[in-house]
Amino acid sequence: MKLTNEQLERYSRHIILEQVGGKGQKKILDSKVLIIGTGGLGSPATMYLAAAGVGTIGLVDYDIVDLSNLQRQIIHQTSDLNKPKIESGKETINAINPDVTVKTYNELVNSKNIADIIKDADYDFIIDGTDNFPAKFLINDACVLLKKPFSHAGIIRFQGQTMTYVPDKSPCYRCVFSEMPPKDAVPTCRQAGVLGVMGGVIGTLQATEALKYILGVGELLTGFLLTYDALSMNFRKIKIKRNSKCAICGENPKITELVDYEQPACSFRK
Repeated sequence: MKLTNEQLERYSRHIILEQVGGKGQKKILDSKVLIIGTGGLGSPATMYLAAAGVGTIGLVDYDIVDLSNLQRQIIHQTSDLNKPKIESGKETINAINPDVTVKTYNELVNSKNIADIIKDADYDFIIDGTDNFPAKFLINDACVLLKKPFSHAGIIRFQGQTMTYVPDKSPCYRCVFSEMPPKDAVPTCRQAGVLGVMGGVIGTLQATEALKYILGVGELLTGFLLTYDALSMNFRKIKIKRNSKCAICGENPKITELVDYEQPACSFRK
């Protein structure tokens, strides 16, 4: 199927890129990306993927738009207060690009539904835009077991980090972070704060990784953890290796099915 005249104009800055061209743009239009969490990370990632012409975007979120979200979650507007985030996100995507089909899942991901959500449209790439460790470990486990590539990221205060997992080719999240930290050992953004633009920086990098994967161009953040410190304006790529003893992607995996996680309680020595 050929690109329409309107599409040729809309995506012209992509098409003139040697690494994209018309064929690459058609790959983007045929692609399907699932974004879990439409908050600080998911908002910019979603908007740039919609503008790029990703054919199907899945949004997973069970929350409603709160006034405190608007400092960083740019996919939502003041007029969206108290509206389900997936509904607000869908409206913004439709306003950006009518080429995009939006699938919404007004659910909290858990071990019972995450595989069905990922399989629903046979998504090509997953973006983890969540803000808690149980969800991040669950997303990693689901993607490893289902052999789906995904982008991990996290932000807090003036710092952010991201890495990309590709099945059978790179370390997974558990290779780097084998166990969840005790509950309250790492503060949340609600507790510690976050500079609003941090989501824009890291979330846009996640969208970049998704597009590079779809196009098959460049070097992905596989085998690297990219960290960013906004105060020093310093990016750092830390090389990471597959852990042969990893509980899910190692030589003798212990995790063979999905389960829901709870963070262990903090233990303090007197």
